[in-house]
Amino acid sequence: MPITPATATHSSSNGTTDEILLELVDEKGVTIGTAEKLAAHQPPGQLHRAFSVFLFDERGRLLLQQRALGKYHSPGVWSNTCCGHPYPGEAPFAAAARRTYEELGVSPSLLAEAGTVRYNHPDPASGLVEQEYNHLFVGLVQARPAPDSAEVGATAYVTPAELAERHARDTFSSWFMTVLDAARPAVRELTGPSTGW
Repeated sequence: MPITPATATHSSSNGTTDEILLELVDEKGVTIGTAEKLAAHQPPGQLHRAFSVFLFDERGRLLLQQRALGKYHSPGVWSNTCCGHPYPGEAPFAAAARRTYEELGVSPSLLAEAGTVRYNHPDPASGLVEQEYNHLFVGLVQARPAPDSAEVGATAYVTPAELAERHARDTFSSWFMTVLDAARPAVRELTGPSTGW
């Protein structure tokens, strides 16, 4: 994992990763404390801050990622470009840009806020629960992805029609349609009416 100012305080000098803390929030998104990442996802789940990124190429195609098989939560499923959790005190925008680079090796050429959505999605396969107050971001990507294989199994650019076909055929993250539907107004504004989003 690249060491950035945000990750430097979360990695020890011997290369091991310290306990990852998430920011717990109330129903209005106000910070009320912290919890260890895995503990926050144990049923029934603790409401915590998260982010979801949707990046598009110059043709208006959405960049999807397939989560790596080694991930403990929702391994091998397809999902939006990038999603994750800000560190406590880290701005969601900064976290979104950081994780997009760490996971996919690209920095968005444009990244804009696209609202928030609150959801509760159990993951039957792992038994974990996503209780999230999710900050949404849309943007453009011009560089070719260079994914971190520990995080990302595969990537694909899709049109709305191709996404519908893939969604009917492949397994997607439990939260994917919730965050995509919530981000659609910003996606349409970014990509224009001709792309069909």
